[in-house]
Amino acid sequence: MLYSAQLYRGGRMPAAKDYYELLGVSRSATAEEIRRAYRKLARQYHPDVNKSPDAATRFAEISEAYEVLSDAKKRKAYDQFGHAGVGVGGGRPGAGWGQGGAGGMGFDMGDLGSIFEEMFAGGSPRGGVGMGGMGGGMGGGAGGPFGQQRTAAPPRKGANIKHQLSVSFLTAAKGGEERLRLNHAGREENIGVKIPPGIEHGAKLRIKGKGQPSATGGPVGDLILTIQVGKHPYFQREGLNLLINVPLTLAEAVMGVQVEVPLLSGSVQLTVPPGASSGQKLRVKGKGIADAGGKQGDFYAVVQIVAPQDLSEKGRDLVQQLSSELKNPRESAPWAEDLDS
Repeated sequence: MLYSAQLYRGGRMPAAKDYYELLGVSRSATAEEIRRAYRKLARQYHPDVNKSPDAATRFAEISEAYEVLSDAKKRKAYDQFGHAGVGVGGGRPGAGWGQGGAGGMGFDMGDLGSIFEEMFAGGSPRGGVGMGGMGGGMGGGAGGPFGQQRTAAPPRKGANIKHQLSVSFLTAAKGGEERLRLNHAGREENIGVKIPPGIEHGAKLRIKGKGQPSATGGPVGDLILTIQVGKHPYFQREGLNLLINVPLTLAEAVMGVQVEVPLLSGSVQLTVPPGASSGQKLRVKGKGIADAGGKQGDFYAVVQIVAPQDLSEKGRDLVQQLSSELKNPRESAPWAEDLDS
C-alpha cells in the first residue's frame, strides 16, 4: 500500500501547524530530542501500525516537521520566518516534499529506515514497507522499502520427517544395519539405516534426502530418527561401560572365588577377593562398548550375595556357629550413633 502526504485541494488554505507542537518538543529542543520525538511518533502513526483514519495525515505532518527541524539551516529559517521561510506549509502548499534527498525528503533516511526495521522486525505485515507515495521517491510495493529492489526468495528445503527407530541392545552396542519402510505420498520405500557402534538410547540420526519434497523446487528434507534401544537379558549400560550382576553364595563372598562371566564377545575369568560385599564392582578395563570414534568403555562385574532360602538343619547350625564369629557390620554404620543417643 502506498501512503502519500495529502495536499490541500481548492478552497481556503488551512492554518499551518507549528512544527514544534507537531513533534511535542520545545523551541529550544536539541537535535537529539527532536530525533527521539520523531522516532516515537513515526512508530505510533505509521499507517501500517495505526489504523486510524487520520494516521496517514498525521504521519505526513510529523515527517514534514522533522524534515525541517532536523536540518540546521531550515530550522533557523523556520524560527525566523515561520513556514514562509522554508517554503512549506502555509507558504507553498506541499512544496516541502519535493526538496532534498531520496524521494524528495531532505532528512536522514537512516532514521526512518531504522524505525521501520523496529516496527516490522521479522517481516512487514504486507510483504514490505510500502511508502511509494511520500514525495514519489520512496519506492515500496514489490520493490521493497526505500526503492531497494527485493531479491526473490531462494527455494525452501522440504520438511523433515521425524520417526522413532527401535534397535536391539547388541545392535546399539556393536553397530549394524536396520531396515526401515517409508511411505512417501503413497509410495513405499525400503531403506537401510546404518547404526553406528555405541549409539545410546535417545540419540538422533539424520538420513539426508529422505524427508518431504520441497514445494518451491528446493532440496528434499531429511529423515530424523530417534533411536530407542531395547533391553538385554543380563547386560546393562552406563554410557560406554558395560555391567553384569554376578551372584555369589555367602561362602564364596567370605572366602573368595574365581568365576567366569560373559562379555559382548567371549568371556573373562574374574577373581572375587575374600570378603566381597554386595554392590562391589570388579573392573575389567577396556572390555566395555567401543563407539564409532574408537572410545572404549570398561566392563564391570557387580557382586550380588545371595542368601540361602532352604538350608537344612545342619546348615542352619553351621551358620549359627559362624554368626558368633562375625562382627556386627551395623556397629560401624554412619547412623549407629544416632540410634544410641
